[in-house]
Parts: sequence; C-alpha cells; structure tokens
Amino acid sequence: MWDEPYLETCCRSTLHRTLLCEGIGRPQGLRDQPCLERLQAMGFVSLGTDGRFHITPAGLSRHDQEIGQLKPMTGRASRLRA
Repeated sequence: MWDEPYLETCCRSTLHRTLLCEGIGRPQGLRDQPCLERLQAMGFVSLGTDGRFHITPAGLSRHDQEIGQLKPMTGRASRLRA
C-alpha cells in the first residue's frame, strides 16, 4: 500500500461519489472536476463516450481498500462487482 499513489481526501470523496453514480456516471463540469481528472490520470475512473466519468475495476479495488465495500441495496453496487 505504501507504494501506491496518495489520494487526497477530496479525491477519495470523488471516487466514492463516482461509485454511487453506478452506470449513469459522474458528469463533467462539477466542482470535483479536478479530482475526476486526477483519478482518470491514475486509472481509477474513465471518461465514457457519454461524456461522463465511470469507475474502473482499479478504482473499485482502490475504493474497497481505502473506503470499504458498499453493502448491496436491492442490487445496488453489486452490478459493478459482477
């Protein structure tokens, strides 16, 4: 873990919000745009063809490691782990 890039608190929050957006994705132009771009450079989110940011498998793994797994709520978040 010590050799992994450090995530600022704001970027951890953005990673969590991106996970909560699930398949819809996180839109561009919000206040956390710099964090989304930082996370994209790290490979934790990707910019889809729909113009929205989506969490990647690497981002999901990092989320689980730093923030913790989400408990599925009627299938929520479980689709990302399938």
